[in-house]
Amino acid sequence: MSDDLRDLPAFDDGRNHSLPGEPEWPVREVVVEYDEGWFVGGYDRVEQPDGTEKKYYWAELSPATVVVAVADDRVLFVEQYRPTVRNTQLELPAGIVEAGESYTEAGARELAEETGFEPSSTALLQEVWCSTGVLRHKRGYVFAEGLEPVDVDHDSNEFLVPRSVPIDEALAIAREAPTNDATLEGLLLAEHEGLL
Repeated sequence: MSDDLRDLPAFDDGRNHSLPGEPEWPVREVVVEYDEGWFVGGYDRVEQPDGTEKKYYWAELSPATVVVAVADDRVLFVEQYRPTVRNTQLELPAGIVEAGESYTEAGARELAEETGFEPSSTALLQEVWCSTGVLRHKRGYVFAEGLEPVDVDHDSNEFLVPRSVPIDEALAIAREAPTNDATLEGLLLAEHEGLL
């Protein structure tokens, strides 16, 4: 077995991947069961500290950026239907970090694509691993400001409606059901940093 996941065909494809660090417990086998182009799924057969072995299943997703964008004392959101959970949510703009992009570069690109506003400045608030019990997925939270209008360029599967919310109402609105972790975490980070 290779010590480097990049040697496996599923991870040697030019995409940006959320690859884990070096294992503390011996990995006896890595099995890729799914490679759908936008996520990879499988398991690691791991030797646990007591000597027993167990399969730890995972789904790997490319890193993503989530943008807290502020202009004129308002926070930009996008309203969109999420078929996976079968409801419409008010969310922060977000998207995949393409190969060669930083979180802030991806954040500026996604913000322009989804809302029609390009920021003059961006800053990385935090990078996190998400849902570590099953996912290999990194997320970077980006703060953006100095917004200027540009042409909207939605992806073919994005049916979004940009919305702006007063800063002092943003967190309360985001806590209303249905909501999601990325939106709440992004707003809480920005609030903690004194940006909201």
